Amino acid sequence: MKQEKITIDEVIKAFKNPPTHEGEKLVRNAFEFARKAHGDQKRASGMPYIHHPIATAKILATIGMDARTVAAGLLHDVPEDTPETLSTISKKFGPDIAQMIEGITKLGRIKLRGSKEEHKLENWRRMFLAMGADIRTVIIKLADRLHNMQTLEHLRPDKQLRIANETMEIYVPIANRLGIGEIRGELADLSFMYLQLENYQKTKHISEEKLKEKELYVDKAIKELSKALKEEGVHAVDLHGRAKNIHSLFNKLQKHDMDINRVFDLIAMRVIVDDVAACYETLGIVHKKYRPMIGRIKDYISLPKPNGYQSIHTTVFGPDGRVLEVQIRTQKMHDEAEFGIAAHWLYETRKTTGWKSYFLPKKDEIDRKEIEWVKQLKEWQEDLGNNPEEFMEGLKVDFLKNHIFAFTPLGDIIELPEGASVVDFAYAIHTDVGHTATGARVDGKMSSLDSVVKNGQIIEIIKDRNRPSPNADWLTFVKTSHAKSAIRRAVKKIKEDI
Repeated sequence: MKQEKITIDEVIKAFKNPPTHEGEKLVRNAFEFARKAHGDQKRASGMPYIHHPIATAKILATIGMDARTVAAGLLHDVPEDTPETLSTISKKFGPDIAQMIEGITKLGRIKLRGSKEEHKLENWRRMFLAMGADIRTVIIKLADRLHNMQTLEHLRPDKQLRIANETMEIYVPIANRLGIGEIRGELADLSFMYLQLENYQKTKHISEEKLKEKELYVDKAIKELSKALKEEGVHAVDLHGRAKNIHSLFNKLQKHDMDINRVFDLIAMRVIVDDVAACYETLGIVHKKYRPMIGRIKDYISLPKPNGYQSIHTTVFGPDGRVLEVQIRTQKMHDEAEFGIAAHWLYETRKTTGWKSYFLPKKDEIDRKEIEWVKQLKEWQEDLGNNPEEFMEGLKVDFLKNHIFAFTPLGDIIELPEGASVVDFAYAIHTDVGHTATGARVDGKMSSLDSVVKNGQIIEIIKDRNRPSPNADWLTFVKTSHAKSAIRRAVKKIKEDI
């Protein structure tokens, strides 16, 4: 991939919202400090080293991060790679920026390699605990990793494979869990290219063969639907098509024997409207214009994905009776779909620059997301102790795996990782509910405790208060760390009491 020199002016222009005068001054000062600190250092590509932090900063600005986080992105390698210290950075740029950089520096010292598997697992555990200190650290790390992946061609083949593998295994799921679709897609495609070049090239070729035809088709649908919305008095902020990324397309093709004609969302049509009411009105107009495909309507507005994603998806028989996926959302939902948790900083910034206040999350919403991240990591640490293998296994299941929603009979929403059992559901309600579970009704039908929970199911746990202890055999099928640790503690206590 050809690397072009990025200027600080381009970083400033990349901000989703223009920074304040003070914010721009902070970013420019951080750039000058980093440029002088890195001096004549070079990257493996031969480019001046400053190219990396400035590229990282541009990515952060592009996804909507604020000036302080962008400044931290510019400075993130200074303490590790130059004589300048965190203490100096703290004095010049404040303790907040210094703390973000300290988190990145700690992560940089963890080398995810080694001959012994337990060493690798311990490193992963330490990395995630370090990340838990500040969500901005995670976002900077993702931007840092994205630019490193963009320049991976300049490293030895063995390093390329190692870095691509850990990117696909850890950083892609992190970006997905935080809802940052823009970074997740590019990280996945770049990793896929290095890990499975033949499959990457084959999928890219299949995509390109169909893409031009699909683009023309979606353009036709956009013109027709735009006219229909206008006639019904619905204002569309934007209508556009978005092609599926290569890795996602490959995963879908595998499910359909590599037949591109069975993939309906190679290019999805997106309709951006003013508010939630307009989303549902637009859905009705789409279905009036084009016949919907039965069972292919997904309402992620009333029931968002666990990473916060909101949109309505419907598959219809569009122009000429051909299948088309349409995604309907507000501008705020669209920004959060692209930039995930970073969009909270984007909308917080808009509040200070005159945007309508009803778009904005409260400051404590940002803090709460951060607190939940830290709390969850600490709970894993407490539940799993210092066993790095168990910690990593729990992390992959509880945090990095795709999640689903299920409901109690009273309508309470229970979030679980895919593949979780009815027992995991019971423990997610309360430990006592898990301990006393003897059976369950799933969508009104009796079901065994080892049944796998599916998205949207209503589950009633049948309890026996006279048997307040779990079955040790449940450990063979439960998935969540909370359920596993609760069962183990209870079984251990029973043995001690005998």
